[in-house]
Amino acid sequence: MHNIVTNQSGTRSITITDSHLQTIERYHLLDHLVDSNGIVDESVLDKLKLTVRSLLSGSNSTDKDLLDLCFDVIYHNNMKALGLSRLIALYETWRRNQPTEDHDGAPAE
Repeated sequence: MHNIVTNQSGTRSITITDSHLQTIERYHLLDHLVDSNGIVDESVLDKLKLTVRSLLSGSNSTDKDLLDLCFDVIYHNNMKALGLSRLIALYETWRRNQPTEDHDGAPAE
């Protein structure tokens, strides 16, 4: 479990689990989310919310992990642009620490 601070004073935070990070990876939710200027603001958070909403409305079956990610993280009361920026940084760090797989699906050596 990981905690990300979501405001400048450090008084608000959100708990992120590995399951949340795996769901982000499975749906590629953070890929190409931030524009080339690299600024994460409220419009980027809105873009993520719209993407997730589209995924949920377009699927025939509801993915519990995606719903958990929505309730626990993306639509959390404390999630603001700073929190999203820190979520992106956490995800990138988590992703780098994951074992890589070769083309056959076996862990690379």
